[in-house]
Amino acid sequence: SSYSFTLPVRGSEGLYMVNGPPSFTESTAFQRDSGKNCKAVAFSKDGSLFAWCNGEKVNIVNVTSAELLRSFDLPKAVCLEFSPKNNVLATWQAYTTAKDGTAGVPNLQLHDVKTGKCLKSFIQKKMQNWCPCWADDESICARNVNNELHFFENNNFSTIANKLHLQKVNDFVLSPGAQPTKVAVYVPGSKGAPSFVRLYQYPNFGGPQSALANKSFFKADKVTMLWNKKATAVLVIASTEVDKTGASYYGEQTLHYIATNGESAVVQLPKNGPIYDVVWNPNSVEFCAVYGFMPAKATVFNLKCDPVFDFGTGPRNAAYYSPHGHILVLAGFGNLRGQMEVWDVKNYKLISKPVASDSTYFAWCPDGEHIVTATCAPRLRVSNGYKIWHYTGSLLHTYEVPTNEEMWQVSWQPFLDGVFPAKAVKYQAVPSELPGAEPKPAQAYRPPALRNKPVTSSKLHEDEPPQNMKPHSGSSDKPLSKTALKNQRKHEAKKAAKQEAKADVNQESTQSSASQNAQRSAVPAVTSGDPEVDKKIKNLKKKLKAIEQLKEQAAAGKQLEKNQLEKIQKENALLQELEDLELGL
Repeated sequence: SSYSFTLPVRGSEGLYMVNGPPSFTESTAFQRDSGKNCKAVAFSKDGSLFAWCNGEKVNIVNVTSAELLRSFDLPKAVCLEFSPKNNVLATWQAYTTAKDGTAGVPNLQLHDVKTGKCLKSFIQKKMQNWCPCWADDESICARNVNNELHFFENNNFSTIANKLHLQKVNDFVLSPGAQPTKVAVYVPGSKGAPSFVRLYQYPNFGGPQSALANKSFFKADKVTMLWNKKATAVLVIASTEVDKTGASYYGEQTLHYIATNGESAVVQLPKNGPIYDVVWNPNSVEFCAVYGFMPAKATVFNLKCDPVFDFGTGPRNAAYYSPHGHILVLAGFGNLRGQMEVWDVKNYKLISKPVASDSTYFAWCPDGEHIVTATCAPRLRVSNGYKIWHYTGSLLHTYEVPTNEEMWQVSWQPFLDGVFPAKAVKYQAVPSELPGAEPKPAQAYRPPALRNKPVTSSKLHEDEPPQNMKPHSGSSDKPLSKTALKNQRKHEAKKAAKQEAKADVNQESTQSSASQNAQRSAVPAVTSGDPEVDKKIKNLKKKLKAIEQLKEQAAAGKQLEKNQLEKIQKENALLQELEDLELGL
């Protein structure tokens, strides 16, 4: 392509720029900053400006000409961010109180990039969510101040234009894209009241009736809110710190879908266990979730929260859509071995399976063709470096730092959407100067007694293959209306009742082996052939139905009693018990 783009590399060897494909040489325009004290770097959203702090100054350069535009005396700055249209550079340093205990000086500063003058300083104690959030056109800017949101308009920071005051706003996210700006807010539950996420359209904050949508849930110590690019819906990953059932040290996660038209749903994930990652396709009509005890499942869902494609199970804990949305990489990083699966999303075909072991970082290049993986300190202190791949699996360039040196960060220069046109998906590996990076598969440990005997496969779990879940009829992408859902449930209940009647007639055949029973657990309500067990199952279903009703009442805003809340907490344990009974365990 005619665009040359760069990757800044930050580490103990200083800060320098590498030219992207195809040359991979160090940029001569950007003077390497050799200090070992570079704490942060930031690109502007369009990639035209680059800022870094080096323990003395915060500098801004024009990326193309490498000309120094601004330099601020901020030796203690450790965080930097540009506003979306490059008008403001925000900097943050650790907050310190004075010796006599009086309040410290404001430590969050907003600088005018064009004039270099300081527009505003705030006290911002926490590093987490330190940076104010701008709408993409900079018409509004918001920050969370003591659990209420303050909004400024058109970068005028002398007056607060609006406030959103709920009992305690723990977190918020502004919608991407054009106006009107929407705001997703999270308010944690307290004293038995549920947590909730609400969507508002700025500036209509006049009480719960003015919200575009509202979803409440009990299981949440923290949430992650993800807007799709078209700003029509938010995915909410709600997590508890600890799993009450003791099944997992990850705590417990649930995935919720909330649309700006007021519709909401719980995304049903067909395998128990943690939710590792959830990502929107840039097309805004599908999302991918990676979830379940290892080997994890990965599934693509549509806006009805119905599964569209299931990737089966595999060693993975992360998902990354390419910038144009037609390629999806599933990967196993961290405590997994770095296997990647590169999928063509339109045809759901596997393109390549490169392996980037020990990776702590992955990022798509804005061109939608290249990928960088990296091993960075402090996550891993050894063999730091980065690799650049083509999505067809070819390793194009690799760099490892000298012994005793560390690499802390590498990233692509960003570009605005539309700079790189979408290209047809290739399957043939692109040529590379480097030999393939196929690591030797680690041999499984075999006790001495078995070493000369033939290998028999002993799998702890069966791998599930990928499968297409798209219904064949021409179903529309519109979410089902409430009545349609009700009718669908009625229809399913009738079907189940018929099945039950059949099963009664067919009593003797149900005495079959547990394995057949397991396969049949997908079919609702088949009797077990043991009247005692059937009675227990019936009771459990009754309890679960009561819980459903309580949850609906809570969602409708009814204050529940303590014993009712305790009932709701038991839902997962009951579901597990029911599953075990139905499986004949």
